[in-house]
Amino acid sequence: MRQRLSSEPDRYRGRRRVPTPPRSRYAAVVTTAFVGAGIVALGANALPDAKSVSPSVLDELKQASITSQDAAARADAADAVTRDSRTDSKADAEQAWTLPLQGYDFKSSYGMRWGKLHTGIDLVVPEGTPYVAIHGGTVTKAGWFGGYGYAVIVQHPDGSEAIYGHSSAVSVKEGQQVKAGDQLGLVGNTGHSYGSHLHLEIHVNGKPLDPLPWLEDRGVDIQLGVDTYFSEVGAS
Repeated sequence: MRQRLSSEPDRYRGRRRVPTPPRSRYAAVVTTAFVGAGIVALGANALPDAKSVSPSVLDELKQASITSQDAAARADAADAVTRDSRTDSKADAEQAWTLPLQGYDFKSSYGMRWGKLHTGIDLVVPEGTPYVAIHGGTVTKAGWFGGYGYAVIVQHPDGSEAIYGHSSAVSVKEGQQVKAGDQLGLVGNTGHSYGSHLHLEIHVNGKPLDPLPWLEDRGVDIQLGVDTYFSEVGAS
């Protein structure tokens, strides 16, 4: 290699490496690259004489740049809508009330039975059928509970409690947080039970009340076997 003489001008003095632009959306980068390449080509070959540049070419380059910016803006808007939708769905799920079972026979209601108050409702299904939380909350009991047999108790944010009795097995632990529709256990025939069924009680301020009208006020119709929230989700 020939050594540069001190009298020769340094052709590289004062030049700096051009910094790499930050990464952005793929479509916008690719489109911008093509637009930039077109401008460079014009600058190298045609711009010395500005009159020789076709106005239609400049218009096309300008429109391509605008289109790439619009595409990026639409993508950002779509992402924002998706995030909002997910947030709304999560909020809806936390507020949902739902049926504890599907395909049950409603056999026994709240009220006096055999000279004693039957403090809940009985939903008959085959043993081993999974049942779910009617509403979100904290599991305060998961295990043997006297006459209820194996039971799960969930305390809801409003202070009310749901008791699920006579399970063959429980699927949650005490202290666990659950949402509406989360599996709590399997229907059974444990404790003081006359056959395989789910016994469901609602307690407010520590006292049992009739679950039918209380749940109906929250969009869950036990007798018809429908719930508002999950019916709307299925139809959407």
